[in-house]
Amino acid sequence: MTIFPEIHNSAELMQCIEQIGFLPLLDSGIQGFSAEEMVDDDCRYVMLPDGGWDWPLWKWKGSVITDGGYVYGKFFAGKAGFISREWWPDFCNYRRSRHPAPAEGSIEEAILLTLAEHDSLITRELRAACGFDGPKMRSRFDAYITRLQMATRIVTEDFVYPLDRHGNEYGWGWSLLTTPEKLYGRDACHCSRQPEESLERILRQLRYLCPHATEAQILRMVK
Repeated sequence: MTIFPEIHNSAELMQCIEQIGFLPLLDSGIQGFSAEEMVDDDCRYVMLPDGGWDWPLWKWKGSVITDGGYVYGKFFAGKAGFISREWWPDFCNYRRSRHPAPAEGSIEEAILLTLAEHDSLITRELRAACGFDGPKMRSRFDAYITRLQMATRIVTEDFVYPLDRHGNEYGWGWSLLTTPEKLYGRDACHCSRQPEESLERILRQLRYLCPHATEAQILRMVK
């Protein structure tokens, strides 16, 4: 098993992402291969005596995206994680070969067009702008957003938190969604390799990082 460094702060988290290229936030299905499992015990989720909670790892996500420039979204079997800018072109290249641009007139196309018109929107604003404001529409819309993230068409630009009456942030925060082209530029999403070449590079990297993982576990993350 690869021994990953223990993470104590957001700077070390960014350094880890830079070094390994891919890092799921929470349980990835591969033992030890997630930020949640790599952080020091003091950085994990804890319930406070007053009923609140503290979770340093959760709070670092925004700075990792905005300060570090790492790509964040639901990329790994529908679960969230980080990808370094070095590996993003290959990841984007392969995923988009499996998930072509949405068909004209589709709901996915309407979502992307709406997002492009506004540059970036939090999830609930995007849902309302697309007309998904009826009963039981939230889960349906969220499924479309997850699929578009898996297809590398949507990423998270930052996290927005509500403020209490004292001006302090609270709650879990809302994802501020945008397109990778808007956030990083079109060149950042371009790769000169064939999609299968990109896939092989990614698989080789993950096999190196997780020699204890089965091929099925690795493929589940990538595909």
